[in-house]
Order: sequence, then C-alpha cells, then structure tokens
Amino acid sequence: MSAALDKYSFTAEEFERLGEAGILRQDARLELIEGEIFEMSPIGRLHAACVDALALLLTELARRRFIIRVQNPVLLNDFSEPQPDITLLRWRDDFYRGALPKPEDVLLVIEVADTTVVTDRKVKLPLYARAGIAEAWLVNIPDEQVEIYSDPADGSYRRAEVFGRGKEARSHTVESLAVSISEFLG
Repeated sequence: MSAALDKYSFTAEEFERLGEAGILRQDARLELIEGEIFEMSPIGRLHAACVDALALLLTELARRRFIIRVQNPVLLNDFSEPQPDITLLRWRDDFYRGALPKPEDVLLVIEVADTTVVTDRKVKLPLYARAGIAEAWLVNIPDEQVEIYSDPADGSYRRAEVFGRGKEARSHTVESLAVSISEFLG
C-alpha cells in the first residue's frame, strides 16, 4: 500500500514573510511559482550583459511613460511571485512602494535565457499568459533570437513570433516600443 504525500503550497504572503523573518537568505535568488519556491539559475556574463543592454534601451524609450524594473518581483496571484528579468510597468508616481505590481500593472515582461530557455518557455510564459499579461518576450541567447508572445486567452498566448539578428523586436502592446535585436544580443 502506498501513502499519498501532501504537498504544502506557499502563498505569496507567506513567501514574503519567510524573507522578512530571515528564514530565507537575503542573498538567495528565489521566486515563487504556483506555490513552490524555486532557486533561480546563476546569472552568467552573457545573460547579465543582455539584461543591462535591454534595460538601457528600454529606459531611453520610457521617458517617464512607464517604469522599467530589472529582476524584481511581480505578484501574479496568491501563489506566484516570479522575478522577470525586465518588467515594463504602468507609470505610478509612488513607484509601487505600497505593493508589488500585479498583472494589470504589467505592460510587458521579458525573460532572458541562456540556460533556462525550455523552463522559461514551458513554465514562466504560460504563467504570464494565465495571469493575463498582455505581452511576454523570451530572449533566447543560445539561438540568438527573440520570441514575442502576445494576445493571451485561455491560459496561453495566441500569437507567437520569432525574430533573429538584424531584425527589430517590436511590441504589439506598447506603442513605439521597438529595439534592434543585435543591439542587446551584442
């Protein structure tokens, strides 16, 4: 006879309290995905350079129209608090001091992947789609391309496009947001 094991799912509130209480290391790179706490992959030099380049390009385009966040949490629901590499948020004068951004605050999320392409595509992108985030980009460093997902419905993105070097990544949801892929892939 086998016994079923019960799994405990953490809420975002519990996850945050664990951090505040010092139970989770301050330097730990963790995110909450569907009630489970996952350690994030280490950031390599190509990943870091790509995130920095994208952050600079997007900041130049933002000009107080939206807020650019780098590797900071977004509260998708009671059980998921991922940390996208870059998040474009609706402008708020308080910079979300009172609470984490929620899906309705997010204009675009960007995941940069060198070793986590499959996980980001199969776990994080569907998570963003289920939350109703209008657009998500996956920067696929090994294949030197950007996958742009938009038009979420029924837990997935209905539109997916792939662009490589020499092309421009153009947002479907943020007017005038277009960046050269070669500029941020290096």
